[in-house]
Amino acid sequence: MLPPQLSALLLLALPSAVRAVFKDEVGHIDYHYELLGVPQQETTFFHRPRRDEKASLLYTLSDVGVLGAVNPSSGAVLWRQLLNGTITEGGGFARAGKGEGWVASALGQSVHAWDAITGRNRFWTDFGGEVKDLEIMEMTENERKDVLALFDEDGSSTVLRRLNANDGSVVWEFRETSKDIPLQVSNNVGKVFVISLRGTPAAYNLKVTVLDTLTGKRLDEIVIGTKGDVHSKDDVMFVGANSAAPIVAWTDASHRQLHVNALGTKNRQDFALADGTVSVEIHAPHLVQSQPHFLVHSKTATGNRAAVYHVDLKTNAITKAYELPLLPGPGAFSTSSSGANVYFTRVTERELILFSSASHGVLTRWTLETKDSKASAVHAVSEVVKKAGTEGGFAIRSAAVTTNDDWVLIRNGALAWTRPEGMTGAVAATFAEIPENEELAKSLEQEAHSNPLAAYIHRVKRHIADLVYLPAYLNSIPTRIISSVLGTDVPSADGKLARDSFGFHKLAILATRRGMLYGLDIGNSGKIIWSERVFEIAKGSKWNVTGIQVQEDAGRIVVLGSNNDHVVLKTETGEIIDSKLPGPELAAQSAALVDTSSGARLIPVGLDGTIRDLPSNETPKQTIVTRGLGGEIKGVVFVANGTSAHGSTAWEFSLPSGQRAVSVATRPSHDVVASIGRVLGDRTVRYKYLNPNTVVVAAADDSASTLTVYLLDTVSGQILFSSKHEGVDTGKHIECALAENWLVCSFFGQYTFKDGSAQSYKGYQVVVSDLYESDEANDRGPLGDAAYSSSLGPIDTPTGVVLPSAVSQSFILGGPISALQVTQTRQGISSRQVLAYLPETHGIVGIPRMILEPRRPVGRDPTPAEAEEGLIRYTPVIEFDPKIVISHERDVLGVQNIITSPATVESTSLVLACGLDVFGTRVAPSFLFDILGGFSKGSLIGTVLAITAGVAVLGPMVRKKQINMRWKAPM
Repeated sequence: MLPPQLSALLLLALPSAVRAVFKDEVGHIDYHYELLGVPQQETTFFHRPRRDEKASLLYTLSDVGVLGAVNPSSGAVLWRQLLNGTITEGGGFARAGKGEGWVASALGQSVHAWDAITGRNRFWTDFGGEVKDLEIMEMTENERKDVLALFDEDGSSTVLRRLNANDGSVVWEFRETSKDIPLQVSNNVGKVFVISLRGTPAAYNLKVTVLDTLTGKRLDEIVIGTKGDVHSKDDVMFVGANSAAPIVAWTDASHRQLHVNALGTKNRQDFALADGTVSVEIHAPHLVQSQPHFLVHSKTATGNRAAVYHVDLKTNAITKAYELPLLPGPGAFSTSSSGANVYFTRVTERELILFSSASHGVLTRWTLETKDSKASAVHAVSEVVKKAGTEGGFAIRSAAVTTNDDWVLIRNGALAWTRPEGMTGAVAATFAEIPENEELAKSLEQEAHSNPLAAYIHRVKRHIADLVYLPAYLNSIPTRIISSVLGTDVPSADGKLARDSFGFHKLAILATRRGMLYGLDIGNSGKIIWSERVFEIAKGSKWNVTGIQVQEDAGRIVVLGSNNDHVVLKTETGEIIDSKLPGPELAAQSAALVDTSSGARLIPVGLDGTIRDLPSNETPKQTIVTRGLGGEIKGVVFVANGTSAHGSTAWEFSLPSGQRAVSVATRPSHDVVASIGRVLGDRTVRYKYLNPNTVVVAAADDSASTLTVYLLDTVSGQILFSSKHEGVDTGKHIECALAENWLVCSFFGQYTFKDGSAQSYKGYQVVVSDLYESDEANDRGPLGDAAYSSSLGPIDTPTGVVLPSAVSQSFILGGPISALQVTQTRQGISSRQVLAYLPETHGIVGIPRMILEPRRPVGRDPTPAEAEEGLIRYTPVIEFDPKIVISHERDVLGVQNIITSPATVESTSLVLACGLDVFGTRVAPSFLFDILGGFSKGSLIGTVLAITAGVAVLGPMVRKKQINMRWKAPM
């Protein structure tokens, strides 16, 4: 028996992986990346929300349509708004007036104003047409700063509105009916300028309409240059605003010359660009009191340079003041103003350099201290503060977007924080097991095949090499002891990935539309283990991922794209093994994961639903369900032909006229069924209809406002079950999910009662259907106890395909839901939960299967037998109780997809939600029945320590008493 002291020490030294599952609390088993999206260059800025304070906040409107404010000191999000309710693909405008406590934004047809500190809406105004530009009028006839919003209405009218910054009301409106393309709006102290393209495609020139700031009436119209000077709107790179001398600048198609015009004049000035220039950016101040200086940033294939120009306010002449040298690699410039002084900040791969717009001399410079040496700045915004009481002392904060889609803040050359904004816009995700240590496996194999002496020497060397991890292990002992008492997780001190016996430590693989892949350690608070840019995606395009597969045995990830592209990476490190660049056109609509003689493989499916011929060792064993160009659903089987196999259409399902498929759902890849029957309260059994070859197709009829749900057999194409719902708003989100022997669909509709009362209810609904083999209990249906069945071969009695017996029920929801998913456990013993995203409250809810039970008794309480079965009284409304919101109080924004994976323990399912934010957790639908819970380690340790102290104190007394008794004992 071990001494008490040693037992106590062993208890304290228990592995933290065992203790981590006991305490379920926010931030312990879940993780959340509260993201904004990759900031856009023209909609990111520093702004002081309070005029009488010097503290600034960092604002951005990202490429996914999120407007938000960030604390520049910590990188924490203070507030954010998803402007149009869905993830966008860039665009939008955001501006702030100097000294004002609000921020203006515009996206689509809407113009908004937000409190700069709290993010509360000041006004939201919708107009016809699309917003083309947004500016703030710094100088007006009163002290109020108003908003200028430029619209394009149906391509036939250019409309400029001046909006009251307090309530969004229209102060004046300028409207012009023409085929000119409105580009941007600008203003100076006394005039407003509307810049448009005039002409035909590839042969435009610029038109500047001059308006009165007080009334909005036209004062003048100036045409700049000749037709053909501008080929597209992308050639016009910059239009200054709120400047003493605003300019408009554009380049020719070959980037050989820069053309600049001071707004309000008719003259165009040309400046030669360096040979090899591939792109040009203009940086200028946006304050009326700032000097009229601007910087031209020219990028080449190998480096970047810049030139600074000055505008003469009297003659409007533009002259080059000085040049900045060509530096290798990418780089970024930004502009800052302090009164009349203008500063330019240059961010290179190695330095942060500050210049004055008046002279080329370097004011100050810092060596960059960043963690990621592979990432370089793409664009940046900066805030420059001149230190009081010092000669030439400056402090700089630069917020830069890197080539890896991270948003970083560099303070005086040092990295202050990093935000992984590139994880927004996720298009695919999956879970992966942490690969086993290949080096250890190889070493053990080598030792097993060596003679005893060589094996012993090899093992000693391996153990000596492992001593490098000893300091980190010893350093982690105090943390492990403390966490043992508190019941918290302890991440690996050496940063190594390692599996755990509960199956909680896995990798989450995330693919984004920008061509990035991320690997997250979900057992370590979702820490980013690796990130890799696999493709350079052009601006305005996106990476369409059709399928993602984890090859566990090989430790690889295979990702297929829709443009005939693919990439293969190592699971543990993200190292690219093989890749093929995307082609110019779409080549695939999806990818199917099928079983072949050589293992599981991803097979691309063509746009018309066809699949190319495959080698015989890659021939799918299953029927592949595809969608044709006309919306028809097809089942494709492969027929062997020598060394190859070709696809053949086995069946085709065409929707009735007027219907279109709006949602397709399949069973999860891991859908284990623990019991083939449902035991009723009277001990009879209703046998589940368990057909793995099924798919749900939801079809909407816009003219009839109906939704029809079909359950198809994927082998024969037979309709196994269908249901029709009336009064459905087909313009709102519709989604379905399928698992085990039941399916669920959600939609918005109005149901009219059939009792002649003309009463109806309207709202978001969810319909659940359970499928059984027969209407009767203890009846296996026509198939009986047959060991095998075929969807293609009819049975003897009755003839035809076996159809399931369905039990359905509908419920009204407290709000819309999307991204439906079902929890998965290892053996399927635990009850299920339907996971769904709540787009209005930004939460993720786990609805218990018991609530979505179609057999709940209606209009009465359950009988004792039904109560024993777990049935509760039917209530038509399902309220989202906060206790079933698995994201707790977290604000999870823009979830597009939810995936689940079983853990090693049966009780637990791993969950990952992605889209805009990334949120992960683990849920236990039937509670932690296979994990020791409610265990007070503090009480146990205290008891052991008390016993140890008692033994230490009483031991000598007992021994002394025994000795005394022996001396006094009779001889």
